[in-house]
Amino acid sequence: MHESILAAHIPQPVYKPASPFPPITKAAAMSQDRQYWDEKLETQSRAEWDALKLGLLQEHLRHAYANSPYYRASFDAAGVHPDQLKTLDDLRRFPTLDKKILRERQEAAPLLGDLAAVPEREVVYVSASSGSTGVPTVSPFTQQDFDDWIDYEARQFWSSGLRPHDRYAHSLNFSLFIGGPCVLGAQKLGALTIHAGTVPSERLLAILKQFQATAIWTTPSYAWYLGETAQKEGIDPKTELAVKRIFVAGEPGGSIPETRARIEALWGADVYDYYGLSDIFGSCAGMCEHKDGLHWAEDHILVEVIDPDSGEHVPYGERGEMVLTTLKKRARPLIRFRTGDIVSFTDAPCGCGRTSQRLLGVHGRRDDMLIIRGVNIFPSDVEAIVRKDHDFSGEYRLVVDRVDHLDRLTIEAEHHADFRGSSAELAERLKDKVKALTGVGAHVSILDPDTLPRATHKAKRVEDRRGQVWTR
Repeated sequence: MHESILAAHIPQPVYKPASPFPPITKAAAMSQDRQYWDEKLETQSRAEWDALKLGLLQEHLRHAYANSPYYRASFDAAGVHPDQLKTLDDLRRFPTLDKKILRERQEAAPLLGDLAAVPEREVVYVSASSGSTGVPTVSPFTQQDFDDWIDYEARQFWSSGLRPHDRYAHSLNFSLFIGGPCVLGAQKLGALTIHAGTVPSERLLAILKQFQATAIWTTPSYAWYLGETAQKEGIDPKTELAVKRIFVAGEPGGSIPETRARIEALWGADVYDYYGLSDIFGSCAGMCEHKDGLHWAEDHILVEVIDPDSGEHVPYGERGEMVLTTLKKRARPLIRFRTGDIVSFTDAPCGCGRTSQRLLGVHGRRDDMLIIRGVNIFPSDVEAIVRKDHDFSGEYRLVVDRVDHLDRLTIEAEHHADFRGSSAELAERLKDKVKALTGVGAHVSILDPDTLPRATHKAKRVEDRRGQVWTR
């Protein structure tokens, strides 16, 4: 019999909250180049992981039920109560929620929504999604939530080999983006941190050269683009820059061996893939120096992998939809949040000695959301444009393929039968509008009327030619 991700029978533990990792100063970190950020936690047995998660989950469900109007109503309607959770497997009796519900409940009780389980006066930080398909969803943090998050980022950076002697350039967006504050994790472990942000490529290269940064975080496609830009400017990334570690996230390239190898060859640096979720916190999983999957933040987020249709759990190694439950985040608990990501996991020990579950791949999406170079785009984004502009017939398709190991989006759109203008100018207009709305740069192909297939029920708006999004 296959073993599912949630153990079916786990004895009731005597739960004692783990003491927080002691504050670490730069001087202290410099003197202890240890292998693990928290060895006892990171190398504990699977039974100890499960006992820890069960204790945290029981307390977290009680907090959500007592303090969140949404969860009290939702649990009551489903006929469940936190006191009924005796094993991790009991969680499957509780209701799920998704992004649509998050947005609806936020709009019903602005600013934070009625999933929030603390008063606003306890919230010290908020991030927000891009809002490309509606109102941006806000993710609130109490001070303890924020501190827990940053400690995990430090732990993750440490597992990827970042050390106090490094100079780390954080090249992610700081404007409400959940990845922005992750730089504080590098700062906490003692590295010299450079809050570069999203600056023009030439400026970023100048920063890397001036400060001789040894590590950087960006998207896989931008890491490739930045390296090529350096070469065009007469800079050899391998000899004239000091970057030896590149952390990437936001798109699947970092876990595609061929893409990772090409970026590493271009820079002469190691590439480590990270996975984040705007609705919980910055990076929830990341590669250690063995690069064999992404270690999961298992003491912060409980993961289920389910059959998207039946809702039944699938065994380790098999693909299913990822469902996440926070274990510590008090400001806005997320209980059984359906991410829409099709993933696979393992609990096999890693060569590094860490015993946490590892994310093996994001193989696709349940819906039609695409991630192009770190930016989310939906067919509805394009539909809003082509149906408003009467020079288009209203029919369109998004085609995604991979060129030189990087994702490329092509928008195919039909012009209206009465259109008599320039197809090139029409294509440029659509390209500019999509870029302005979503931030995604796309190729545009203008087609004659009635070129695209029609559907009597649900039109197929996306043709993904990439095959597996991540492969192993």
